[in-house]
Amino acid sequence: MEKEQQAISDGHPPADALLVVDVQNAFVEGPEAVPGDATLRSVVELLLDKARSAWAPVIFLQNDGPAGAPDEPFQPGWKLHFPPQPGEVVIRKTEDDGFEGTDLDAVLAAFGVRELVISGVLSEMCVAATARSALQRGYGVLLPHDAHATHDVPAGPGSQGVPAAMAARAAEWSLGDQVRICASARDVQFRKRC
Repeated sequence: MEKEQQAISDGHPPADALLVVDVQNAFVEGPEAVPGDATLRSVVELLLDKARSAWAPVIFLQNDGPAGAPDEPFQPGWKLHFPPQPGEVVIRKTEDDGFEGTDLDAVLAAFGVRELVISGVLSEMCVAATARSALQRGYGVLLPHDAHATHDVPAGPGSQGVPAAMAARAAEWSLGDQVRICASARDVQFRKRC
């Protein structure tokens, strides 16, 4: 890549909305949880508090997994870990890309969103696919490093396994130069709405 990924600084605009990707019980608690699930939960909770304090739109993506999957609809693991508050939007999806086959783009447009914070799981799958699609649609995307997570990647033929933290960083890198990365959700600011 010719340029390094953009790091957040005082010159960047505050975010208009928070998108929480697949933070469902199966992925953030119990035996199927991502490594560091407690930390991820606390960071997503911080982002939710910040967005809600600014009256910024909060949109939850909820994955509908196939029968027998940890996120099979209407099973305990499928439930959103953080209950949405009145006025917050839940969009169910079946693809990694949260825009594909959903009305996510229309929802963001209705709220007047241009700058979007994305958090959730899994870094290299639904988070990256949704972030990439948002960038292609012209949204500014801020991805706090500590606000997304994934599983360890097992070894494959002729390769070693990859620890979850490295897989998450590789997912960030795969998004190219347009995505903005900050080290922590503590650095995120939301535009206040009246």
